[in-house]
Amino acid sequence: MTRATTVRAVLAAVVLLVSLFVTLTMSPRLGLDLQGGTRLVLQAKDSPTAKADRESTDRTVEVLRERIDALGVAEPTVTRSGEDRVLIELPDVTDPREAAEVLGRTAQLTFHPVIGVPDDAAPDPKPDPESDSDSDSDSEELVLPDESGGRLRLGAPDLSGAGVKDARAEFDGQRGAGWSVSLDFRDDASRDWTRLTGEAACHPPQDERRRVAIVLDEKVISSPQVSPSVTCGAGLPSGTTQITGSFSADEAKNLALLIKGGALPVPVEVVEQRTVGPTLGAEAISVSARAAVIGAGLTALFITFVYRLFGGLAALALAGYTLISYAALVALGVTLTLPGLAGFVLAIGMAVDANVLAFERAREEYASRSGRTSRPLRSALAAGFRNARTAVVDSNVTTLLAAGLLFGLGSGPVKGFGVTLAIGVLVSMFSALVIARALTELAAGSRFVTDFPGVNGIGLRGRVRTYLTRRAPQLFRGYRRWLGVSTVVVALAVLGVTLRGLNLGVEFTGGRLMEYTTSRPVGIDTARTALADAGFADAEVTTAGGRELSVRTGDTGDRTEAAIRDALSAEGGAATKVRDDLIGPSLGDELRRHALIALGIAVGAQLLYLAVRFRWSFAVASVTAMVHDVVILVGVFAWLGRPVDGIFLAALLTVIGYSVNDSVVVFDRVRELWARRPGSPLLPAARAAVLQTVPRTVNTGMGALFILTALAVLGGDSLRDFALALLIGICVGTYSSVFTAVPVALEMESRRKDGGRTGQGQRQRPKAGRGRPADNGARV
Repeated sequence: MTRATTVRAVLAAVVLLVSLFVTLTMSPRLGLDLQGGTRLVLQAKDSPTAKADRESTDRTVEVLRERIDALGVAEPTVTRSGEDRVLIELPDVTDPREAAEVLGRTAQLTFHPVIGVPDDAAPDPKPDPESDSDSDSDSEELVLPDESGGRLRLGAPDLSGAGVKDARAEFDGQRGAGWSVSLDFRDDASRDWTRLTGEAACHPPQDERRRVAIVLDEKVISSPQVSPSVTCGAGLPSGTTQITGSFSADEAKNLALLIKGGALPVPVEVVEQRTVGPTLGAEAISVSARAAVIGAGLTALFITFVYRLFGGLAALALAGYTLISYAALVALGVTLTLPGLAGFVLAIGMAVDANVLAFERAREEYASRSGRTSRPLRSALAAGFRNARTAVVDSNVTTLLAAGLLFGLGSGPVKGFGVTLAIGVLVSMFSALVIARALTELAAGSRFVTDFPGVNGIGLRGRVRTYLTRRAPQLFRGYRRWLGVSTVVVALAVLGVTLRGLNLGVEFTGGRLMEYTTSRPVGIDTARTALADAGFADAEVTTAGGRELSVRTGDTGDRTEAAIRDALSAEGGAATKVRDDLIGPSLGDELRRHALIALGIAVGAQLLYLAVRFRWSFAVASVTAMVHDVVILVGVFAWLGRPVDGIFLAALLTVIGYSVNDSVVVFDRVRELWARRPGSPLLPAARAAVLQTVPRTVNTGMGALFILTALAVLGGDSLRDFALALLIGICVGTYSSVFTAVPVALEMESRRKDGGRTGQGQRQRPKAGRGRPADNGARV
């Protein structure tokens, strides 16, 4: 055993032991879409007295945190997002109406002297809402209806809620006063309160001016008369102040909470609300676990069948990859969301890619070294891992670029998918280049494994490679025909988008999407009629299985969800909400803009990276194939009418990484073969490169297909659409990396004045510099 092998084995053992310790001692942090709860995004707004900037939003976060703590929510999360948004996660809260009302209230509490009643006003139980509040700029007077509807003239506020030291809800059962809120003021505010009530006490009993108005968000919540026992100028001490107003228990507690928590520095508006029931999250975890076990088991069996003993060792490394990835997610405190869980499962299937690349290169090296050295297996294995390293790194960098875009421009759970994908990519390289290599090198030291090629798997050529060698297909003899086929398919995809349009999800359009389960089946026409009678004629209703209903509407009002649930309950019995997504129109526009920016940056970043690592023609060809895949995937979803939402965006960016990954592997081999014969045409090198990399493409694709098929069959609607998009993307990406990217490169090289002969044009004299065929495209 060499020193390098020993180092790899020790490093792998240490990392695995640490990962096992983390897994056994720490619990994962589940997102709300897995454990159930509500996620709110609040947008801070400018007010006449404050601007919604980073500082005011930070103060808003602190006030909201105090309010949430008083609500008694277990393990809430309150953080600032960007400059002027607040992200709130409330685990186990599945009816967010009350929480949103308490959190969203500005709670500007002020105490005003009552000057009297307007001359032209009389008590009116139903005041005109448009004239509820009038302001006199000279005297700073307000005219507001009191709690009984009579209108009062209020002077400038003498005291604000910032002076309140404590507020508590109390119930007085002995005197029958019911619920009230008791106030304690700070030192300076206590003196102001005593002065305010002392001045009011100078007016006779029953005089309106003997009242003090307590105003919350420009609404009089109480306007008590100062007790006749209080003499003029004496006033009330702080500890004896109570707000009464026929409150219920909840109203009194919420009012005390708002007063004690303090006023929000700036107003806030709910722009996004997502609610997931606990049963949906538990089902998602169960489905993903089953898909992971089934998909990983099939993948392990497949690579063991193809690569025999070394394939079985790679399967062990795959188990190590799963353990390390999970431990990394837990140790870093990454919130595991539903898309992130799907990404974790998907990464298991994609993790075999590096192993397959190394084993296929080792097979080639073994065939060339057999009979020339006494230890062909060990030397072939070392050469296979060494020669595959550049392709492994380049292909994974392109996937990391996609993961970075998901995290930087995605929203909510999609960010979790980007983090999970990035961790999976990094750990997969460690799993293949360290764990799998250490295991296979240890096994290669056995004489039994060395002497029997049928046991180690590297000494076998493989079925796909044997078939291609025997048939020797003359690929790309008419490569422009393949470009024509790709053009036709892209045109059909564009036609689908033009004729059918895209079924944009609420994330990109704004609106509300709710999912319910009913106790008895409800027909879709019956549900539509019930909702139309309830005032939601424009609601879109879909059903799955009769008892599962999805309702999408543009109405985002506070009472929308309750009204829709009541309408469905009348037809289907008890209706249980399992999901509720609300996206404001401004946020929908922003997310749609971010999605387009993400796609643009993805194309530009991949083009720039590939241009640095390869010839410019290879980079353009790879990006052309990537755009080809994106257009076809979007077109297929348009023809099928499937939703284009945040989950689809995650799948689309993953397909971009996968597509470029395949093209990088092909062009890495083209670069290597073309450099061996300077001045030769590109076509023979391209043909040979494709034939040599097809076994890797097939074997890698099968691993991902096993996982995705399991997700598509076992998953719910969200996972099914995610898996369907990736299945389409992988199949199209496999095709385009050979029959779109390579023909584009051949066409571009044929048009280069200083390029080599492609096989369809005349050979030209190579010119010095970067463009000559001897230049393999590598850049430092």
